[in-house]
Amino acid sequence: MADVALADAALAEERPDRMEEACGVFAVYATGQPVANLTYFGLYALQHRGQESAGIAVFNGAKIRLHKDMGLVSQVFDQDVLERMPGDLAIGHNRYSTTGSSRVCNAQPVVLMTRLGPFGLAHNGNLVNANELREALDHLAGEFTSTTDSELIAFALQEAVDGGLGWSAAIRQAAGRCRGAFSLAIGTPEGLFALRDGYGVRPLVFGHMGDKHQGQWVLSSETCGLDIIGASYDGDVGPGELIHFRAGEPVPERVRWIVEPAKLCVFEMIYFARPDSRFFGESLYSYRHRIGEMLARESAVEADIVIGVPDSGIPAAIGFSKGSGIPFADGLIKNRYVGRTFIQPTQAMREAGIRVKLNPLPDVLSGKRVIVIDDSIVRGTTSRKLVMALRDAGATEVHMRISSPPVTHPCFYGIDTDNQEQLIAARLTLDEIIVHLGVDSLAYLSQEGMLEAAHDHSSHFCTACFDGNYPIPMDDAIRSSKLMLEPSGLAATKP
Repeated sequence: MADVALADAALAEERPDRMEEACGVFAVYATGQPVANLTYFGLYALQHRGQESAGIAVFNGAKIRLHKDMGLVSQVFDQDVLERMPGDLAIGHNRYSTTGSSRVCNAQPVVLMTRLGPFGLAHNGNLVNANELREALDHLAGEFTSTTDSELIAFALQEAVDGGLGWSAAIRQAAGRCRGAFSLAIGTPEGLFALRDGYGVRPLVFGHMGDKHQGQWVLSSETCGLDIIGASYDGDVGPGELIHFRAGEPVPERVRWIVEPAKLCVFEMIYFARPDSRFFGESLYSYRHRIGEMLARESAVEADIVIGVPDSGIPAAIGFSKGSGIPFADGLIKNRYVGRTFIQPTQAMREAGIRVKLNPLPDVLSGKRVIVIDDSIVRGTTSRKLVMALRDAGATEVHMRISSPPVTHPCFYGIDTDNQEQLIAARLTLDEIIVHLGVDSLAYLSQEGMLEAAHDHSSHFCTACFDGNYPIPMDDAIRSSKLMLEPSGLAATKP
């Protein structure tokens, strides 16, 4: 038992010190096109959103073929598999588990049969009433094959269709039984449907291939998925919107199924989404550059160089350099071929810090006062190892600047976060965090600065992980699963 405990502790220590990604959804509806291949590339572009499993469901007339497995997109699919998946409508999914264990039975899309034929569903987000919905669907419990809330949404849809509703009405009814964050791509015999929850917590965009009059439609969690297959961006699936795409029709049917205030997850802007994806009409690179400039204005410090933690910290670091006038340098080299693995490093490697993924450059760092920019600190474990590695490389001072406010509250809407007691800013003061990390100084971007950098869209974000203001109501049991009653540290200073 002692060995098991030590192994569990080692695994916990190796968990990434950042917010974990949401999932990615992608879909193509295009007659005469290799939709499975196109969906493969779309998922490839969205791989950063989930690396645990991947799947594609393809409609060929009234038949549907599903292939899904554990691993990266390139590991799950090859050309032989894709060639065995002809059709004109494909639904794809990359998974990072936020509810339900990391097993192949929990991979998506979810495929079910109804009186109107089969459908495939891919989901990004998290329900906060999953237990309530599961109890309501308990009469179907014998048919459950997974432990995910995504399957619950699918069974709610199946029940609505089998109860006599058409696809559009059934999707609206099923969505009305859900509370939380859910961006959905749904393939049916009557076409492709896209839906977002009323708050629009998770992103979902659509576009077209070729001439728009051909009606060849693409759905993606981010615009980078459209770019990789040469599709044109048409717009966002709006918060609380249901869109029905039909074959060959140049104008989709759009309806607002519920009205709530828009609350896109602000971490999509700061970290999750790729910097080349576009939100609110501009690339996220531009926004991340601006918050770096804002951070420089808010927390100036004398130093010789500015470095960023690759890859997500780089745009903010360049912005900080511009705002401060301190030169930017590449002080950390990232091994981009290190994925999630169950093979643990040796104790000696573990004691060496984080150099499996990041290696400092002594030629750049030695004798220098260094400002290091990162997008967030969650638990503090990786940040502490990073600081030690920078000092070992010869940095005389290490000043850490974070391009987001302190993470003091867990997420319930599709991001895998620790309990509040494991969030370093929830239990330690700023001075205590400085001592824990071993830095010469530490400063976070203010919430006001973060929102100001978003310009006219500052009211459109969920910021619950920073301030505890959860926009979507949830049961006390759900809240208490991750929240402490008496937070201390920086969390205690929040209103």
